[in-house]
Amino acid sequence: MTNNDQNNTLPPKTCEIDRLVTMEADVNKVLEGKKTATRRNGRYADVGEIMVLKGKKFVVDNVYSQSLGELSDEDAHREGYGTIEEYKQSILSYHPGMPWLPQMRVWVHEFSPVEE
Repeated sequence: MTNNDQNNTLPPKTCEIDRLVTMEADVNKVLEGKKTATRRNGRYADVGEIMVLKGKKFVVDNVYSQSLGELSDEDAHREGYGTIEEYKQSILSYHPGMPWLPQMRVWVHEFSPVEE
């Protein structure tokens, strides 16, 4: 499936791209090239959309749904963490009382720097 085909099958966005990466530590990870994906409960961007962080542009390369149980160490690395457990503990610290349910689905947004 191409990105264009995928865009046609995605549900409407639930938030705007400027809310995709907002925590200062995460913004810094993106700017340092350590974070190239983020997971959200809703869909915040379309493929091809541009996110601007501290004046630097990033293009959304892929958007898809994934369950928490499908997370791999590679996914955790793209999120800027060394392991799935580190990523999990970080997320749970942001959302006190939230259970980590393997079947819970999230929206993955993958992005890369725009070369100017």
